[in-house]
Amino acid sequence: MASRLNPYISFAGDARQAMEFYKEVFGGTLVLNTFGEFGQQDAPQADQIMHAMLETPSGFTLMASDTPPGMNVTRGDNISVSLSGDDAAALRGYWEKLSAGGSVSVPLEKQMWGDVFGMCTDRFGIPWMVNISESQG
Repeated sequence: MASRLNPYISFAGDARQAMEFYKEVFGGTLVLNTFGEFGQQDAPQADQIMHAMLETPSGFTLMASDTPPGMNVTRGDNISVSLSGDDAAALRGYWEKLSAGGSVSVPLEKQMWGDVFGMCTDRFGIPWMVNISESQG
């Protein structure tokens, strides 16, 4: 298997809902494993997500988990998830779904470098950047 690099997001108890949302946005196969499935059946977080992986038809892989008790979750100020390419229809569709119920910090529009670009934070507090490259045709 080749090496790969993909986002791994920590959530504060809502990883299942977030990953199901991302499956609605991107499609694909979602595998969810709980803490209870891996030997912590009696723990308070038994039903929370120990590991989730979404693999999409577009080749995206997104992983996540709920943060165990005693660990803090902070997010939003040091990382964003970036989507880019030249399939404008697909990227605009992702943008519409990701920004719905969230907040837009940079509207998806043509930028000075020639591409269409926008930044939003989804309803789970995850920041996203979407860049639609101008076709080089």
